[in-house]
Amino acid sequence: MIRPMTKSDFKLFWPTFFSIIEAQETYAFAPDMTVDQAYHLWCEQPLKTFVYEEQGEILGSYYLKANAAGPGSHVANCGYMVAEPARGKGIARKLCEHSQQQAIALGFKAMQFNSVVSTNTAAVKLWKKLGFSVVGTVPNAYRHRQLGYVDTLVMYKRLAVAKR
Repeated sequence: MIRPMTKSDFKLFWPTFFSIIEAQETYAFAPDMTVDQAYHLWCEQPLKTFVYEEQGEILGSYYLKANAAGPGSHVANCGYMVAEPARGKGIARKLCEHSQQQAIALGFKAMQFNSVVSTNTAAVKLWKKLGFSVVGTVPNAYRHRQLGYVDTLVMYKRLAVAKR
């Protein structure tokens, strides 16, 4: 089930969040971020934050916000995290599909991912399957803990807005 995230949900999700940022393979978040800083970043700054819950366990989460302000505020931006034992089970796909529905409901016309780490091949493959295109590459923009400097990708999708 996908539903809005609560503060208590975030505390349960914190070990997943922390393990992802500590790995320094996919997110450009400070690896020494505190739980309070992370909660602010993931739950308070965005417009909405959701969790994927199954049998009382938080297996994934995403946030949704405007990618830019003012004249760029019609383009959404999201970030997704899935707990390691739950990866490969379609949860990221469900979260991304849900986020697109939410973005459309909020009036967004497109969605952009600003910094998809090029070595995150599972994410790149999934986003492409879901209709996102690579519209740019930023050379050596991410310092991967194991691989050193790697490229990041800017990915974009125009959202299908229902006709009335």
